[in-house]
Amino acid sequence: MITLRPAQERGHAHHGWLDSFHTFSFASYYDPQHMGFSDLRVINEDRIAAGAGFPNHSHQDMEIVTYVLDGALEHQDSMGNRTIIRPGEVQRMSAGTGVTHSEYNPSPTDAVHLLQIWILPEQLHLQPSYEQKFYPPAEKQGQLRLIASQDGREETVTVHQDMSLYAATLAPDQAVTYEIPSDRRVWLQVVRGAVTVNQSPLQAGDGAGISKERSLQIVGQQPAEFLLFDLQ
Repeated sequence: MITLRPAQERGHAHHGWLDSFHTFSFASYYDPQHMGFSDLRVINEDRIAAGAGFPNHSHQDMEIVTYVLDGALEHQDSMGNRTIIRPGEVQRMSAGTGVTHSEYNPSPTDAVHLLQIWILPEQLHLQPSYEQKFYPPAEKQGQLRLIASQDGREETVTVHQDMSLYAATLAPDQAVTYEIPSDRRVWLQVVRGAVTVNQSPLQAGDGAGISKERSLQIVGQQPAEFLLFDLQ
């Protein structure tokens, strides 16, 4: 079964410096029909204006993954990390017992476009931790590249939950197949272009919750990029 979550039905908040679309309930956007999917709690598609950003704020007991699409994002946190996240890089921060951080767009001219993803951890009150890794575009072209996992295999960032996160880019008519174990569910989020998933069309910003399917065939209709979450 494939349940579509169209881009135009997402929550939306525009604060001038921040233009944000919420796949699931977040902040002042509340939709009891879309509170998350398995342990996936938040997918926010954010555009942050040049020179703007989130001032210091706190998180606790959440796995936070940041995936930059265009531009650059400056991160600073109470663990002593100060980094720039660019396209191709994946950041994972485990908030655990509590962490404070800020996120800014350091460019004086260009917006930064990113996805911020929250995943519920398997255990509360973990020690806060941080990772950031780069995945060359060639490793995602025409294939699923594992970028986050519970055990850190294949040089992925480690997320403290039973899940695996893949990224892929597809040219038109290029396809990948994903076999789904019988006890797993999948969320697919299209971030650029357009694809079909088992012949169901999805465009940029669309998501799909998938259960009771044995396999997925994902075909590029336009040059496309997507994330695939394998979840309990």
